[in-house]
Amino acid sequence: MLHYTKERGLIGKIDGILFDLGVSSFQLDQAERGFSFIKDGPLDMRMNPSMGIPASTWLMKMKVDEISKILKCFGEERFSRRIAHAIIKHNCLKPITRTKELANLIISVNPHRDQKKHPATRSFQAIRIHTNNELEEIKRALCATLKILAPEGRLSIITFQSLENRLVKHFMRYHSCSAQVPVKIPLTEKQLHRMDIHIFKVLDKIFPSKIEIIKNIRARSAMLHIAKKISL
Repeated sequence: MLHYTKERGLIGKIDGILFDLGVSSFQLDQAERGFSFIKDGPLDMRMNPSMGIPASTWLMKMKVDEISKILKCFGEERFSRRIAHAIIKHNCLKPITRTKELANLIISVNPHRDQKKHPATRSFQAIRIHTNNELEEIKRALCATLKILAPEGRLSIITFQSLENRLVKHFMRYHSCSAQVPVKIPLTEKQLHRMDIHIFKVLDKIFPSKIEIIKNIRARSAMLHIAKKISL
C-alpha cells in the first residue's frame, strides 16, 4: 500500500482509508478454497492460491508444540494441545487433506459444546491466520496509514474477531497519546518520531444493529473503529 501511494505521489494526501478485515463470504462459501469447516474441500486456506503452501502441507511438517501454540495464540482455543496431538496422530496414519476431515477430528476431541459456535471455528481461524500471516499484514498496513493519510483524514477499520480488535485498539490508542508540544512549532518527520508525537484522535466505535445482524448473521461480531489524523 505504501509503495503504491509513493509511486503515485499520494503520500499525505489521502482523506480516507477503510479496512475491512473480514474474510470474504465468497471465499468462505467456496468449498474449493478450503476455508469452510461446513463444506468439504481441499485443506488449503490460502488467500492467494499462487503464494505460500496449503494448510495441509505445513500441518504435516509441524510438531505438537508448534500447532498447539498457533491454535492458542491465533484462535484462543482452550483445547489447543489436545487438538494438536490428534492432528499429529492422524497425520502419522493418513495425511489430513480435506476440511471436513480436520473439522470432524476437532469435533471428536473437543469436549466443549457451544450451541452458538462450531467446535472447529477457533482452530480454523487460527490455521487461516497463520497460513496467510494475517496479523503481520494488518500491522504493516496500519503503520502505512500514518504516512498516507492527509491531515484531518479518517481511518476506518472493521474488525470481526478479538485478535484483530485488540491489535487495532492498541494501534489507535498508542498513536493517540500525544506528547505536549507548543502550538505552531514546525516539526520534521524525524523530530516527530524522536519526540514520540502521536497523530490520531480516536473518534468512535460502532456496532451492527439488531436488524443488520438479522440480515447478515456474519456481521454479529463486527466492530467499526474510527480515528482522525490530527493536524500538527
